[in-house]
Amino acid sequence: MSNALKVQPDLQFVKDLQDVGGEDVKKCYQCATCSVVCPLSPADNPYPRKEMIWAQWGMKDLLVNDIDIWLCHQCGTCSTQCPRGAKPGDILAALRNMTYRNLVKPAAIGRWMSKGMYLPLLIAFPALIFGIIWLIRAAQLGTFFPLVDGEVIYGALFPGDFTIDPLFGLTALFVIITFAVGINTLIKGWNKTVKKTFVLGYKKPTLTQAIIDVVKNEIINHAKFRKCGDEPEDDDKFKGHLTLFYGFVCCFIVTSIVAGAHWGGKLIPFLAPIGHTPMALWNPVKLLANVGAILLLIGLTLLTRRRMNLDPKTSNSSFYDWYLLGVIWVIALTGIGAEVLRLAGAPAFLCYFTYYIHLVSVFMMIAYLPWSKLGHLVYRTTALIYARYVGRLPIDEELVKQDNIYIV
Repeated sequence: MSNALKVQPDLQFVKDLQDVGGEDVKKCYQCATCSVVCPLSPADNPYPRKEMIWAQWGMKDLLVNDIDIWLCHQCGTCSTQCPRGAKPGDILAALRNMTYRNLVKPAAIGRWMSKGMYLPLLIAFPALIFGIIWLIRAAQLGTFFPLVDGEVIYGALFPGDFTIDPLFGLTALFVIITFAVGINTLIKGWNKTVKKTFVLGYKKPTLTQAIIDVVKNEIINHAKFRKCGDEPEDDDKFKGHLTLFYGFVCCFIVTSIVAGAHWGGKLIPFLAPIGHTPMALWNPVKLLANVGAILLLIGLTLLTRRRMNLDPKTSNSSFYDWYLLGVIWVIALTGIGAEVLRLAGAPAFLCYFTYYIHLVSVFMMIAYLPWSKLGHLVYRTTALIYARYVGRLPIDEELVKQDNIYIV
């Protein structure tokens, strides 16, 4: 006689899941339609059916170590086809939201990121930091709105050497360390739970090759986003994510060039002019920055339109979704606004206030990154690399027919 399985449900976990976008989890009656229609789910041990039953039962320990919640790209096909309206795609998104919230310390930030009522706190911290910098500089300069030769120069009020660069540098270091802790926690859990699938003729890649494959196929080309879904809004999701991604790439390159040339110029003088700001509009670095800003606006427009047009019967939008879109919108609009206002000769107070809001929003995106939905850039990429490395991949149908699959 087989041993009975003792299940100890975590009822608070179920309630928390419902609070962050998984309110329809109890509608599932395990028909497995979601796993059948998913274009990405592996033939062996597919998702999201098992995640649905685990979520209903409050089996937190299984879900927190489940790699498949990260391999899902939330195309919505499973939710559209679900006969009960249980919205499996939203459940997996909610599970990711809960993971963001609890994966790393300090846990308070994770709690604040989960509900709109805490948004004022998330804004207040960077607003206070940059407000203090503004007050100190104003006291030093004798004015709140300094002009250099009659021109607004943002570096005069928020100088890079002893305010912006050290502050964002330390913040970035904190985020990197936090992500490293989170990745280590995830991998330890996956090592215990992920089944390794091997196919005859399948050559297990090295870790380096797995990284290269994921970067080339999943990040640069967004192959899985392209494969997901066949509705018009799915096309908006693919194009929106891809455009937004390359907009951020452009902005990252520009920031790296400016900061690298500025600090490198202290050792190698001829580099200093490269990072000098403000730059002329025809400067290649400035042109790249403006291209990045335009790409951000296009991507944001596509993703916002998609989310606004989602059928509430098949998909919900959580605070995590709108928080991320909102912050990036503010970053893009205030970044462009600060440039346009300065070039147009707008009043100094309007220019500086716009730039202040821009700094606050950029800090919010970077400092809270490990707890926000944008954290999937790191966690999902890690999951994709791990899955490819161990063979946790969708299996070709012909190989399935030939029974050339071994699971360990």
